Amino acid sequence: MKKLFLFIAALLSVGTASAEPEIHLQWAPAQVVHLQALIDNMPAEGLVDCKVSSRFDINDADAATAAAKQLAHAYLDGCLKGLDRARWHIKSRDHLIDNDKLIKLALSRNELGPLFEAYKPQNPHYQALRKALAVETDPQKRAIIALNMERWRWMPLYLGESYLIVNAASFEVTLWKQHEKIGSWPVIVGKTKTPTPVFDAKVSGVILNPWWEIPSSIVAEGIGAMVRNRPATARRKGYVFQNGRYRQRPGPGNALGLMKLIMPNSYSVYLHDTSNRKLFANDIRAYSHGCVRVGEAIGFAKTLLASDHSGEAIDEILDAGDTKTLNMTESIPIYIAYFTAEGTDNAGVIFHPDIYRRDASAR
Repeated sequence: MKKLFLFIAALLSVGTASAEPEIHLQWAPAQVVHLQALIDNMPAEGLVDCKVSSRFDINDADAATAAAKQLAHAYLDGCLKGLDRARWHIKSRDHLIDNDKLIKLALSRNELGPLFEAYKPQNPHYQALRKALAVETDPQKRAIIALNMERWRWMPLYLGESYLIVNAASFEVTLWKQHEKIGSWPVIVGKTKTPTPVFDAKVSGVILNPWWEIPSSIVAEGIGAMVRNRPATARRKGYVFQNGRYRQRPGPGNALGLMKLIMPNSYSVYLHDTSNRKLFANDIRAYSHGCVRVGEAIGFAKTLLASDHSGEAIDEILDAGDTKTLNMTESIPIYIAYFTAEGTDNAGVIFHPDIYRRDASAR
């Protein structure tokens, strides 16, 4: 919401909410015409499934206001409520935005266009999808582009100064700062039977040489039986049973590899290294139980920790083999998402395999 906040500040030119003047709602005829043009332009934003009133008289301020609020809600939250939306667990506070106040402010400053521009997702990938929709003629591709524009509207409007996005469909994690991509790394995501969930969390640091706290579902697949029945094999692989739980010691064979992000969440899904790096050579990388394995994981960790810890210090810890937590001064949000059409660095669009078969269930 930062751009929206900046827009509000520019309109008000005041420092506190208590100093805000009372603004009376008035629609000039040209503003009503502008609103009608925005409504007519909804297909260009992929909003063909939205219901926004377009029947209002140029002198009917109440009807125009109602339509403007409907349009604002469509820009901020989209319109599709299918099964794919039910699986989308990325939290947003966009519903707290006071659209009544913003519309009044926009009208008083004749800034209706900038307001609705500020309502749009600001990441360049959304802009690329919008441009692609304008020129794409294939109906199926148009539907996929529009759907992924909708998924961007399900994201928070303000993503953070810096943030991470994992796109399970593209098998990639990207780091962004002020909507500029800083870096990208390949990832392995969940199998179709154990898909990586869509959710958000905060990354506050990195654990180097981590222990693996083995989930009960994986214990049941054979590790538990190995520890009980073949203890020598289990010890060789680093598996132990301690304080009522199964764990794997740090080391070259550890399933988490050499690093794991600190990102508490209710799904017990994390970004981490892996001991099996050969799988990164494959184009389709859906092999995990749900967690996200990162290629070039140490370089990824060093990038995240660069403001707080030197690369040399990280190498020393890794060489020593001791488990150590390195915290970040400022945590950053991470969004585990699913985009089957995505913008590219040159403002084009690439289509990704719908590995979890979610596009059809979105509507």
